[in-house]
Order: sequence, then structure tokens, then C-alpha cells
Amino acid sequence: MNDYMGSIQINQVFRTYIDIHGREIEALHDVNLDIRSGEFISFIGPSGCGKTTLLRLIAGLDVPQWGELFIDGVKIEGPSYERSYVFQQSNLFPWETIEGNIAAGLKARKIYKERKSDVTEYLKITGLESFRKAYPHQVSGGMAQRASLARALINDPKVLLLDEPLGALDAFTRMDIQDKLLELWKRKNTTMVLVTHDVDEAVYLSDRVVIMTPLPGKIDDIIEIKLERPRDRSSDDFVRYRNEILKKLHLVSVKK
Repeated sequence: MNDYMGSIQINQVFRTYIDIHGREIEALHDVNLDIRSGEFISFIGPSGCGKTTLLRLIAGLDVPQWGELFIDGVKIEGPSYERSYVFQQSNLFPWETIEGNIAAGLKARKIYKERKSDVTEYLKITGLESFRKAYPHQVSGGMAQRASLARALINDPKVLLLDEPLGALDAFTRMDIQDKLLELWKRKNTTMVLVTHDVDEAVYLSDRVVIMTPLPGKIDDIIEIKLERPRDRSSDDFVRYRNEILKKLHLVSVKK
């Protein structure tokens, strides 16, 4: 893959909302960040700190009042199949089988016939091959979320945006899908941007962890995770990073 595929530039971004009481709420304040092509980066911070707002801006689902966002030097001006979004809930089409859900994007782009074999490949990668004809209500939450990841990645996006996609899963399933996500990331070298409240998840998955402040959301600190993969969650170095981030999150909340 080209070295300049999926890099993200966030320049002086501000985003303000008017709430139901007519009050002005500043969600993001002067956010600046460069995300490298093929990087796995996590945003973490208190609830309501603008993490999802920032993800929506990268996706092109929202626009800033001020500032600009770019993918590979091209300004983001709306949604694109080059940026796939995975939500906390799987959001699979209930009338489609698991196989049909994974193929949905290819069919929408009218490239299903030439890419049909990719559907089988992703079913194998995600361990869903024997459930290809099952419907979403017939599989577990973990399987549904694996299908959501496959549906997003089969379109070969430059960027995969992950909005707490594992938050509703039990701990064992969550760890399993974290490993599956890393496997898919290594195969495709896709830039991955994760919003999470789980410090362990951020340390386990990320190249860098971005710590955000409560509203107005700003970048307080960026922690580079210098650990080899696969990572041992019980190692001294892993625990050190976890404690460092927890301490910074506590200080951020106290400052507020």
C-alpha cells in the first residue's frame, strides 16, 4: 500500500452545538492532530468530551464551524466509502443474512460479481463461515460485531472509524474481537481510529492514545505505546502505560 494512504490531518477544528434549551455548547475547541497512514490510534476521555463528534467529522457526517480535516491532503467534505464507520451496536440489516450483510457495500457499488470471493475470505477471517446463511437475530452479539467489521473492511477503506464497537460485549468476547481487529488491521494496513472508554483496550490496540479533556473537548496529551505486539496485558510495561493514562484521565477530570 502507498505510504500516503489514509493519513488524516485535523487542523484548528472547532465544533459548537445549540442544545434543546438554546444554550451554546462547545464540543471541540481548537483540535489539531496528524494521524499517520496505517496507524492505530485511540481517543479516550470523560463522557461527553467530543470524541464521537470528532469521529463524525472525520467520517464526513458532520462539519466543523471552523477548521478543516483532510484525508491524504484532500479536504473532507462529506461521507465516502473510503471511510467506513462501525458503531457500538452492530447495525446489521435484519433482513439480510450474515453473508448478505458483508456483501452489502459491494452490491451498492455494483462490484459484487468481481469481488464475490472476498466475501468468502472475510467470512473465514472473522470465523463466520459456518454462519453465512444465518440472520443477525440468530447469532451472538460478538458474531454480529465481527460481521460489522467485515462489512466495513471489505470495501477496502483508507480509514476505519470505530465508535466504541466493543462496549456492549462481555469481557471474553471483547478480547477475542480485539485480536480479530488487530489481525484485520495487519492484513489491510488500514488506518484505524477508535473511540473507547476502556483504558486497557486503548493500550492493547493502539500505536498512540489521545487523551481528551471534558467539554470543550481539547487534546490534553498523546501517549505513544512503545510495546511489541502481541501485547501481554499483565506485563509490567502494559500496567505502567495503563496507570499513566488513568492518572492523566483523573487529572484531566480534576482540572475541569
